Amino acid sequence: MRRRHHGLPVRATSPERGQHFNALLRRAALRHIRFHDLRRSAATLLLEQGVELVIIKELLGHAHIGVTATVYAHVRLRLQHDAINLLGHALRDAAEPATVPDGDNGPSLCAAPVR
Repeated sequence: MRRRHHGLPVRATSPERGQHFNALLRRAALRHIRFHDLRRSAATLLLEQGVELVIIKELLGHAHIGVTATVYAHVRLRLQHDAINLLGHALRDAAEPATVPDGDNGPSLCAAPVR
C-alpha cells in the first residue's frame, strides 16, 4: 500500500478507503470494524453528550430528521430513561423538608437543589 495524503480526510467514495482503514486498524493493533461504524459511534457519542438531534442529522447528511431519530432511537430511549431517573431523584430530594429555625411556627419549607 502506498502512502498518500497524510493528515487529509479520506474520501467516502474512494475505492481505497476500506484498504487504507483496514491497514490503519492493523497497524494500531485494533480489532476489525467497518468504516461506517465510526460514523455510528460518533453520532451516538454526540447524542449522549446532549447534542441536538437536528445537528446530528445535519452532520450525518440525512435528508430527514425521521431517519436520524429512527436509527438512534435506542440511544434516545436510554437518554429518556436517564432523564426520568434524574427527575425522580430531584423530586425525592425536594420532598425532604429543609431545616426550620427554632421558634418559627410557619409551614415547613422544602428545598430543591438547582442543577
